[in-house]
Amino acid sequence: MGEHRSGCPINLAVEVLGDRWSLVVLRDMMFGNRHYFRELLTGSEEGIASNILADRLRRLVAHGLLWRTDDETHRQKIRYSLTEPGVQLVPVMAALGSWGRMHMPASRELSVRAELLEQGGPELWDRFMDELREQHLGIPRPPGTPSAFAELQAAYEAAAAGSTPERTS
Repeated sequence: MGEHRSGCPINLAVEVLGDRWSLVVLRDMMFGNRHYFRELLTGSEEGIASNILADRLRRLVAHGLLWRTDDETHRQKIRYSLTEPGVQLVPVMAALGSWGRMHMPASRELSVRAELLEQGGPELWDRFMDELREQHLGIPRPPGTPSAFAELQAAYEAAAAGSTPERTS
């Protein structure tokens, strides 16, 4: 993808992820299980514009964080999925969520998944990444592994409804 400002790993990551929308698109794919342009466009809390979404999807595919395929059910639909490097952003998302929760005016219902990822640490991140590999790459997760996605979703839904989720672990 052209010249890089430097070979510094942080700079290289920022060149790929450092705009206003790329991490939001990846977040919605990870935590919202969204795979299609329309889902990403209409499901975003932040209200991304269609031209910006199209550009970010193109860039994320070009940088190897997403892959795209034709949808079997509809000729004109494109399905976007995380690649392995995209899946491996889970710890980055957990750190960003933790920082945002501690230092910014985050809402309760939108903070609950970050809090759960923070408390669950690498064990929960690994389970979540295994589940994302299953959803996005077709790699079965270990048999009998409880759903990290369901746990995160239940916590979000309970917070949105104003109640406390039951822990499944």
